[in-house]
Amino acid sequence: MNTPLTPPATTLPRATYRIQFHAGYTLDDAVGIVPYLARLGISHLYASPLLPAAPGSTHGYDITAHDAINPALGGEPALRRLVAALRAEGMGLLLDIVPNHMGVDGPHNPWWQDVLAKGRDSDYARFFDIDWDSADPSLHGKMLAPFLGRPYGEALAEGELKLVAEGPTGVSVAYFDNRFPIAPREANALLDADDGFADYDPATLNGAARLHALLERQNYRLAWWRTATDEINWRRFFDVTGLAGLRAEDPEVFDATHELLLRLYAEGLIDGVRIDHVDGLADPRGYCRKLRRRMMAAGARRPAEAPQGPPYILVEKILAPGEPLVAEWRTDGTTGYDFMDQVGAVLHNPAGEAPLSALWRETSGRDADFPAEELAARKQILRDNLAAELDGCARALHHLARGHIRSRDFSFNAIRRVLAEMLLHFPVYRIYTRAGRPSTEDARVLQQVAEAARARLHPTDHVVLTHLLFWLAEEKIRTRPPGEARQDLLRARARFQQLSSPTAAKSVEDTAFYRYGRLLSRNEVGSHPDQFSLPPEAFHRACAARGAAHPAAMLATATHDHKRGEDLRMRLAALSDIPDDWAAVLRGALSQASDLVRDLPAGPAPEPGDAVMILQMLLASWPLGLEVQDRAGVGAWQERLAGWLRKALREAKRRSGWAMPDEVYEAAAEGWMRGVVDPATHPDLAAGLQDFAARLAAAGAVRSLSQTILRYTVPGVPDLYQGTEFWDESLVDPDNRRPVDYALRRAALESGESPEALLPAWRSGAVKQAVIHRLLRARCEVPALFAEGRHEPLAAEGPGAEGLLAFCRRQGGAALLVVVPLRGAGLEEAADRPGVGIPLPEDLAGRRWRCLLSDAEIASAVRLDLAGGPLHRVLLAQ
Repeated sequence: MNTPLTPPATTLPRATYRIQFHAGYTLDDAVGIVPYLARLGISHLYASPLLPAAPGSTHGYDITAHDAINPALGGEPALRRLVAALRAEGMGLLLDIVPNHMGVDGPHNPWWQDVLAKGRDSDYARFFDIDWDSADPSLHGKMLAPFLGRPYGEALAEGELKLVAEGPTGVSVAYFDNRFPIAPREANALLDADDGFADYDPATLNGAARLHALLERQNYRLAWWRTATDEINWRRFFDVTGLAGLRAEDPEVFDATHELLLRLYAEGLIDGVRIDHVDGLADPRGYCRKLRRRMMAAGARRPAEAPQGPPYILVEKILAPGEPLVAEWRTDGTTGYDFMDQVGAVLHNPAGEAPLSALWRETSGRDADFPAEELAARKQILRDNLAAELDGCARALHHLARGHIRSRDFSFNAIRRVLAEMLLHFPVYRIYTRAGRPSTEDARVLQQVAEAARARLHPTDHVVLTHLLFWLAEEKIRTRPPGEARQDLLRARARFQQLSSPTAAKSVEDTAFYRYGRLLSRNEVGSHPDQFSLPPEAFHRACAARGAAHPAAMLATATHDHKRGEDLRMRLAALSDIPDDWAAVLRGALSQASDLVRDLPAGPAPEPGDAVMILQMLLASWPLGLEVQDRAGVGAWQERLAGWLRKALREAKRRSGWAMPDEVYEAAAEGWMRGVVDPATHPDLAAGLQDFAARLAAAGAVRSLSQTILRYTVPGVPDLYQGTEFWDESLVDPDNRRPVDYALRRAALESGESPEALLPAWRSGAVKQAVIHRLLRARCEVPALFAEGRHEPLAAEGPGAEGLLAFCRRQGGAALLVVVPLRGAGLEEAADRPGVGIPLPEDLAGRRWRCLLSDAEIASAVRLDLAGGPLHRVLLAQ
């Protein structure tokens, strides 16, 4: 039966559904799917950023204003229509917020335009993290504007810079679609001139000279985009020059950027928030605690008909293995990258690690393991992408050094050298020491960093390292440097902490992930590819710890940022069961396709390592049921893969890159990718890859349902990314933001068939949706069990028991018993487990259980027999 489910009574979600809004899918479009989501069992729609963004933005993280709902999405009236539809179904709304940065590429951000026009006299000059006292004489009192597509002199000489009567002061320099306002006094003089802008026509030598002189008097210095790496004097989001960092730690900035958010919460239009990139903030602890206080105060004004309770607050945070989320932040948890990593790792067979490592070294010709690849990437990122940020942090520390007689002889270069060495070995995104001594966790991290850096630095730099550790966390040296302003120390710490996080992100996720291809299913956001698998006992410990510390943390397996779809990853994970078979297929494919490799001056195209990763993606993303003879279908799929490949090669920064793409190499790699599945030229190879892809899909489906069941049964709030209630074969963004066929999903849900009945037709994806629906229905029936029930591991016994993961959850008189396979060849087959069973805790023996996947009634004694029957078991007793 698909009757509406019990509505939520509080702001705390029971289950969320993430939607990526953009001009092609607006708030009004989402109104139409609300009844479907309600019947599926979702309690809260989880929206991507809804504030005004750069025109054409498909993600919304390049917001340009904080005072409205994006008109391209329908504006606030459309938001109110959506909320009305959600309330009618007893549902709520969560909002993704972006407090760390704003979009500044183009004339659409009024705050940024005001700063360009008025410089440090602008009311918004403090809003952005700009160094107005740059050591570069050409930038003293100015900000670098590195938005030109060619060197400044060339752009000027070619007439690409022209005065126009536009912008906040009435006059701007136009550069294609961008606008750079002229300072008010200069603009007024130009507007009052009888001949207008004629004297500044760049088509003449005199005009170009006058225009140049005018630009030299502005509060910015126009520059080629490549100068940003070395000279930018304002904080960016990572190395993205189109996203300028905000100073959310400033009370005035916080108020201006959160006024609308707090009003929406006070009016009951939203029930909680997801904080984007919390590590980009100067003081995450202070920010999160302040946000909770302000939302709690606003919540006192919420209307009675709105969901009640404390605000639900999550942080987007990458946690390293073993790194805890700081409890003092007073958040409900992370957005689920940690769970995505853990559930993925437990579904990898540890027996595959050694042979797959050897196979990667053999076929790629690359001896470096992942830590070595990460180290090389960190060096490259600090040199080629974040050099200006490294310089800025070193200058802040050098300023501290000059203020004390013990350290005034430490040169800028020595400090920069030591600082870079520390950043090379940082095991987490950042530390959080603000004022005072570091926490136990921060102290542990710094000690690890210091030991690694000291081992590589020349002994003459060790004393500099000691002082840096003191300045960054007040360790070792017990007195503060006399004469040094406290604010300077805090500013230096913030610079360091806001540098270590982009260094990690750009080096690991956006570089090394695309270089190391042992098994791409472990190269995922929040994961560390060096950790191949996770023992079941470690998975259970992580679940129990989450239930104790952050029981409402989000559980995600697909996001708008993932590198590859959740079910695609599970197909790759199946290779860990059959490393020898994969080795034979891989060696054979590389040999048969050798004629497709082009010899370029810089080396073969594609390189062997790139070819290995291409083959993994081909096999894992192969659309279910697609045959190589279907050239139209293959062409559409290959077009999607070409987008992934282009991004992968550029992110790897080896043979191509975003700054200087090698389109010849990219075209050769794409030609190889298309050629290996072309039956006209390589029929045996194409057919063999098709057959192996089908085998992987069947084996991956077993793991996919295990992954899905775990997401909906372990402690936490499960999130469902748009459309992934069916099989998720998506690639890296923007492929994972393609339109979703909700009519097909609605029809499948209305059929009301059980997961067990849908197993024979598993390729349609409806079985996955049915599993999700059944588990969400159970979460509605006994919400306290899922919200509060403790997580207790159970041990299977008998032959092959090591391939099972089992646990129970109990709360009051209700109990849930879950058993999922960690391995498997296909969903069609019943479990062949003679003698395998699970001894039950004494207080659960003799209970009557209902199977949530089949509705069968089961009476258990002291042992649950697993011989025969379905591969997955989810049993509920009330």
